[in-house]
Amino acid sequence: MPEYRFMVVLGVDIGATKIATGRVNENAGVTGARTTPTKAAEGYAISLAQVWRAIEETLTPEVEAIGICAPGPLNPKTGIVLNPPNLPGWRDVPLARLAREKFGLRTELENDGNAAALAEACYGAARGCASVFYAAIGTGIGSGIILDGRIYHGKNGAAAEGGHVTIDYRSSVICGCGTPGCIEALASGYALERMGAYDPDEIATRLGAWLGGIVSLLDPDIIVLGGGVMQIGEPLFERLRAIVPLRTINPYANRIPIMPAQFGAEAGVVGAAAVVLSGASR
Repeated sequence: MPEYRFMVVLGVDIGATKIATGRVNENAGVTGARTTPTKAAEGYAISLAQVWRAIEETLTPEVEAIGICAPGPLNPKTGIVLNPPNLPGWRDVPLARLAREKFGLRTELENDGNAAALAEACYGAARGCASVFYAAIGTGIGSGIILDGRIYHGKNGAAAEGGHVTIDYRSSVICGCGTPGCIEALASGYALERMGAYDPDEIATRLGAWLGGIVSLLDPDIIVLGGGVMQIGEPLFERLRAIVPLRTINPYANRIPIMPAQFGAEAGVVGAAAVVLSGASR
């Protein structure tokens, strides 16, 4: 993994309902953690003002830079939030530049799934691993990819949308993105609610088929899974470890650990700061 500077970074995690902030040091220690309501439904001007408020209330003189993570689509290379569906009115917002101008500090912007993946790679369950596939399986499914110690962005900064990989293109279940049978539509918290009852075998079968494809594609050092659905715990992980090797051509799949994420609610704050601390996204 990249080397770290000894500095304090303000980590900012922008979500649909709340903005989490905290000051993060090079050991992933978080101080001054707080949350601020996003007020996303009130539109761009109000929710952006909430972001500035959250930063102002957490900023102290020792902070040398700001790392921000937000839901996609966004372009981390240009620092522009493109048009996230759960932040109404946020279209082509040059958030990194606006924050730099407002606070006079270096600011980096990253997708929230990528940021959480970096947190796990730098400080968490995947520490020391060069290639990581991370997924947060909650209301939806967000993911991130670390290759050779760095976030993989793809050509346009839009890579790692693993939740929108379909495992059944003939499915009658249409994802919010418009594609039939995306894993997000079939195995997220929303999918569990729609099923009416938790069926551990069915959820493990669906996630196992998806992760088998991920293993065939990436051959990662480790798979790290977080989010509310994975709080079901070890029984689900055990099932996945048994199923995934059966759903991939990779003959080494049973050697790839599938582990629970170390970071929970602070994943975004730590990950956003890690983008600055490690330089791993650039």
